Amino acid sequence: MSKNLKGKKLGIIHAALITTRAVQKYIDEIIPEVEVVHWVDDTIQNTNFACPPGVIPQKNYAKFVQAALSQEEYGVDLILLACSTFNRAVEYARPMIKTPLLQIDRPMMDLAVRHGRRIGLLATVPTTVPASERLLRLAAQEAGSEITVELRLCSEAFQVLKAGDPEKHNEMLIQEIETLSGSVDAIVMAQVSMTALEPRLTNTRVPVYNSGRTAFSKIREILESREGKAS
Repeated sequence: MSKNLKGKKLGIIHAALITTRAVQKYIDEIIPEVEVVHWVDDTIQNTNFACPPGVIPQKNYAKFVQAALSQEEYGVDLILLACSTFNRAVEYARPMIKTPLLQIDRPMMDLAVRHGRRIGLLATVPTTVPASERLLRLAAQEAGSEITVELRLCSEAFQVLKAGDPEKHNEMLIQEIETLSGSVDAIVMAQVSMTALEPRLTNTRVPVYNSGRTAFSKIREILESREGKAS
């Protein structure tokens, strides 16, 4: 039986307002009794997207640390980074932040590398690809697994989503998942915005992990393990 987490606090750091909407479903479903404190700065995503893939402005890592320190001062029990593109910020911040830190994609990466050696990485934003692949390989290394990564970048789907056609966006990604499923053991979806596909992925040929459900399930596990401990 799950513990009651009333009184616990989760801090979430967003690089764009859009991810606040993407995670709300999982907050309501998985940790409804937890107080959630959002910190949002759209300039992080805008400046990340303005750089070539794999390049992150140094100031954005500093912004993450500042936000984490603010949430730590408020007394949160756990801090989540809800951005895939500069996931390395969590690793840089750990020596400076006493509160436990979690990157939103890491739980699904951990699940995928335990499931098989051939991992499909589905992304819609080019700047996310280097960071997501790095984190996936790091998860495999720490699990003692050797993997091959099969990348599918569907930039057209992101443009369709920005143009206001989420149904077409979803259809394009479903087709990519169906094709990719024929050559991999598991698939991870690189952006939290792709969690909208979850209701349509109940009968896939291989496991397809989204960062929303896996991250918030892990958050509940962490907070339950900290029940009764000082924040």
